This record gives sequence, C-alpha cells and structure tokens, in this order.
Amino acid sequence: MPAASNPNIFTVSRLNSEVRLLLENEMGIVWLVGEISNFSAPVSGHWYFTLKDARAQVKCAMFKGNNRRVSFKPQSGQQVLVKARLSLYEPRGDYQLIIESMQPEGDGRLQQQFEELKMRLAGEGLFAQTNKRPLPEHPSRVGVITSQTGAALFDILDVLKRRDPSLPVVIYPTMVQGEGAAIRIAQAIGTANERNECDVLIVGRGGGSLEDLWCFNEEIVARTIAASQIPIISAVGHEIDVTIADFVADMRAPTPSAAAELVSRDNSHKTQNVQVRVNRLFNATKLYFQQQKQAMTHLVHRLERQHPSYQLERQSQQLDDLERRLQRAMQQFILRRQDALERKQNLIEQASPAGVINLQTHQLSRAEQKLIEAMKRQLLVSKHQVALAAEKLDTVSPLATLKRGYSITQLDSGEVITEQKRVKTGDVLITRLAQGKVTSVVQ
Repeated sequence: MPAASNPNIFTVSRLNSEVRLLLENEMGIVWLVGEISNFSAPVSGHWYFTLKDARAQVKCAMFKGNNRRVSFKPQSGQQVLVKARLSLYEPRGDYQLIIESMQPEGDGRLQQQFEELKMRLAGEGLFAQTNKRPLPEHPSRVGVITSQTGAALFDILDVLKRRDPSLPVVIYPTMVQGEGAAIRIAQAIGTANERNECDVLIVGRGGGSLEDLWCFNEEIVARTIAASQIPIISAVGHEIDVTIADFVADMRAPTPSAAAELVSRDNSHKTQNVQVRVNRLFNATKLYFQQQKQAMTHLVHRLERQHPSYQLERQSQQLDDLERRLQRAMQQFILRRQDALERKQNLIEQASPAGVINLQTHQLSRAEQKLIEAMKRQLLVSKHQVALAAEKLDTVSPLATLKRGYSITQLDSGEVITEQKRVKTGDVLITRLAQGKVTSVVQ
C-alpha cells in the first residue's frame, strides 16, 4: 500500500508537527531553573542558548518580543529561572523551550514560590472577603507584633501617641527577618490569641528586599493569620511591597504608620471607617483582577499558539538557523577553493619555464666551463705537440747544417746547385750562410 494513501504511516514532517502540537497543548507553561551555556544573540534580535544542569540540557529560544523585557544581560554560566512553553523545532526535530520570561535564579525562585503559594492559598479560599473579620471601631487595646528594636515599632508608637495617647498598646516582640523568623511570628500571633487581651493586632515591619520580607510570605504565617480569632492588620514594608500576609490579613496597611492610624481614634474616625471599607474594596478588587489576569494569561497563551506571530517566530528561528548553516557552508566552500588554488599554484610553479630556464642556464654555464677547461687542455697538448714537432724539424733543418759552417747555393730562381754543370757563365748565385747570404755572378 502506498505511504501517501495510508493514514497510519507518517512522514517525518507530519510526525514532527504532531509531536510539536502534543508538547505545546499538553504541557503548557513550565518553570525551569538551569545554567545558561552557548548563549548567542544574532542580528535578528532573538536569543538562543542551552539550559543545563549536572546531568541534562535543553535547547532554548527567546524571541525579541520577550527578551526586551529582561532587565539584565544573560551570560553563559549564569543560573536563571525561566518561564517557558515546550515546543519542537520541526526542521531539525529538536525539542526546545520557548522562553517567555527570565530572572536571576535567587529572585526568580522567591517570586515563583510567592506566586505558587498565593495561587494555592487563593484556591483554598484564604483570601476570600467573606473570611475577613471587621476591625473594631473603638479598640480598647492594640497589640503590635514586630521587632522591639525596629523602626516600625517606633513609627507605630509615635502615631498612636499623637492621635490617641490613652490607647493601651501591648508589644509582642519577635524576629521579622532571617531564618526562623516565620515560626517566631506565628508563635507571637498564637500567644496574642491565647492571652486574648487585645481587640486588634498589627503585624509587620519596615521596608526591605524580597528576601528581607520573605518571612511574611511563609505558609505558616499565612495560615496562622487566617486562624487568628483577633482581627489582624498586615503592615509590611512600604506601599509597593506586597506579601502573602497582606492577602490573608483582615486589613492591609501600606505602612506601619498607616496601620497605627487605622486603629487609633480621632475626629476623623468616620473617615477611617470609610478608608477601611475602601481598603477592603481595594483588596477585593485587586484579588479579582489578579484572578482575571491569570485567566486572561491562560487564554492569551492559547491564542498565541494560534496567532500568526507564533508561526513567524518559528520561521524567524528557522531563518536564523539557515543563516548559520549558510555561513558555515560559505566558509567551507572558501576554504576548499583556497586549497585548490594553492595546489594549482604549486603545479604552475613546478611547470613554470622559469625553472626550466634556470636549470638549463646552470647546465649551459657548467658546459661552458667544461669547454673552456677542455680548450685549455687541448691548447696545452697542441703546444706540447708543436714543441715536439719543432724539435724534430730542427734536427733535419738545413739551418742546423749551415750553423756548422756549411752553405747552400741557389740560382736566383731558387734552384739549389748540387752539380757544377748546372751553372753557366753569367748566372747569378745566391749563397745562404748560417748568418746572412752572399750574392755572386759566375764568370
């Protein structure tokens, strides 16, 4: 049966597409802690890197629409907490994470724990407005749970002294920072409930970092506040600081001083009552908006998976990948061409006439030198032979005979006279001696 007509036989493209949909639809959003490695930021503005731990790693992509919200510059070797959705890069079949947000590990972990506990307690109804106890309009005694040396206690006492000096205050000193602080705060709340000597409790401290305020985000503190029979005002940090205790408490005050104003009586107590109700409304509205924001975020994630921008993100990542492959291919092509060019240059140099000419010039020079040497040897031999011939010729030469006193007589025609009958009167005779000659006439 042909593969195209059998729905049970997958193509590679179809398989990767199905796996991608399974990952994106089934897993949803995940939180992940890991170490960044192989970080790269191409000109497209997207980020690509790997998150790893001691035993495994996963590839990640963070598109520029999300990474522009990151407040720090990621570096290889840095520990981070990321919020991501699972996906699959279909062209290579690579399982990967699409990062939506990133934080340094320390702050990120605390923020994640904060969000998880807030959602869990909200789901249990601890933040519900129906569980809030009303504050007494005219408290007879106020309890303060905070550090006995902190600035928050002095701020509260200053406000109470200024607004209502007659209002009794009971201080339940406790740690408000560091290890064991959450247990101590819970114990102080329990002690106040056991004594039952106050109408309202202020629980809080001054401002600080997320880590400094973390004891007010612990579950034990939240559940102790929720179980308290005495109304509690949460007064932790500054206006911008928000803790789990703020959501569970019967009232949230933006600062410890504001909490003191809420429980103290003066001519503006009616305004305070209105403010209490406004704060309650604010807290209820804020919680409602947070719940709606969470639901909207879930819907946005579902919409994003169907949005054209999601497809553009995948195509943009594919484009970056193709660009890297093209660059590698071009570099390899150039290297191969350079190697081939070098080989051809070597061959040209080996076959170049200049080399042959140089060799033949050298050979010619050597042959010329050999010829000169041979001519010199031949000249010496010839000189020696001439000397020998001259010596032999000298032994038979008539000149030698003349030197011994003999002479040669010739006619003027050059004929040598050897017989008297060859001479007649009037002939001119030339007699050659060893030194010179004598001319005579026959009479």
